[in-house]
Amino acid sequence: MAGVAPIQMDTFKLGFIGAGKMAESIAKGVVHSGIMPASRICTAPRSSGRCDVFESFGVKIFQSNRQVVEDSDVVVFSVKPQVAVEGVVLELRPQLTKKKLLVSVAAGVKLKDLQEWAGHTRFIRVMPNTPAAVGKAATVMSLGKSATEEDGELVANLFGAIGKIWKADEKYFDAVTGLSGSGPAYIFLAIEALADGGVAAGLPRELAQNLASQTVLGAAEMSISTGKHPGQLKDNVASPGGTTIAGIHELEKGGFRGILINAVVAAAKRSKDLSAN
Repeated sequence: MAGVAPIQMDTFKLGFIGAGKMAESIAKGVVHSGIMPASRICTAPRSSGRCDVFESFGVKIFQSNRQVVEDSDVVVFSVKPQVAVEGVVLELRPQLTKKKLLVSVAAGVKLKDLQEWAGHTRFIRVMPNTPAAVGKAATVMSLGKSATEEDGELVANLFGAIGKIWKADEKYFDAVTGLSGSGPAYIFLAIEALADGGVAAGLPRELAQNLASQTVLGAAEMSISTGKHPGQLKDNVASPGGTTIAGIHELEKGGFRGILINAVVAAAKRSKDLSAN
């Protein structure tokens, strides 16, 4: 796009505004995957404890967010609570030139607002989820008006270090929140319930917990690696008159699938309501 200076992929500097858990996960993933050295990453933590965390793997520490922006080509806003994002972006606006690629991971904050506060549209909105902490995030990104395809590739490369990333229109982000954003909590509930079932059936608690967690992990990996429809994979396990179909029957009687569908829809609606406010 005319007027937008390309980011040099092999030398660019990355800065984080906000030094919480998500910023830590992204920075660690980028460093450990070899995408860029920690010496090209910086942030300005507000507490000595967070300084220690980032310094432990080589990230540069500054005293102010202004210094972070001045030192960076790509600036990631990882600020909580979300209501604080506007004030932070407006404060830094004089330094947020079009030469810098701006990225936001703040939930519920729309591109149109981010771009208005920053004074330009070279912004990319990214929504990772909490499994970023273990390098297994499900992330979706949407490009602002002036963000180039090359900018998108750079961000995809960064966030690919903490999981998988897809590009989608921002209009889907409330639904993304309901599914992948809130989804880990649904799965944690399912793991807990499966483990409780194992205990009720006579298993020791630790063994039940381990079996439940590994079963969910293995089933997810089968779904991804085989490319088969989940219904087909389910049918492959459910032998006629066997144990699995008996368990599935109970799940169907309880409305299991409908409950999960309703959970995603309810969370998506709540996301839409919150972003409207």
